[in-house]
Amino acid sequence: MREQNLFKEKETHKYDDIINLPHHVSVKHPQMALLDRAAQFSPFAALTGHEDSIRETARRTEDFLELDEDKKEQLDEKMRCLLEHFTEKPEITLTYFVPDEKKDGGAYVTHCGRVRKIDTCHHRLIFEDRTEVPLQFIFEIDGEIFKDAE
Repeated sequence: MREQNLFKEKETHKYDDIINLPHHVSVKHPQMALLDRAAQFSPFAALTGHEDSIRETARRTEDFLELDEDKKEQLDEKMRCLLEHFTEKPEITLTYFVPDEKKDGGAYVTHCGRVRKIDTCHHRLIFEDRTEVPLQFIFEIDGEIFKDAE
């Protein structure tokens, strides 16, 4: 028992010779800023980008719907009508498919505006607000000019 007490006493006085010495400041190396010192203890993200990857996988896209012949014929008729009334700058509402840049599928978007140009060379419809819609992705066209044609 006496031996254990001596051991504890020795251990508690182990650093008595250096405990009151002044703090060492290097002459060669500048002191680190407090902000940089704190950054050493910030949490470490071992799986950088993992959470973004999970979020991207969970994001839903829609499939591109292939149009049947009747629907294609209706759209062709509306495009002819649009060409006939093009000088009037008609306002139309267009629903079209936008392919997703990161994975299969995409989204259907509805845009309303006045047609500025029908670019038959590049197969696209251009609105006055500079929105460009590829003709092959058009799903639906509506507007006042089509009500007269029906």
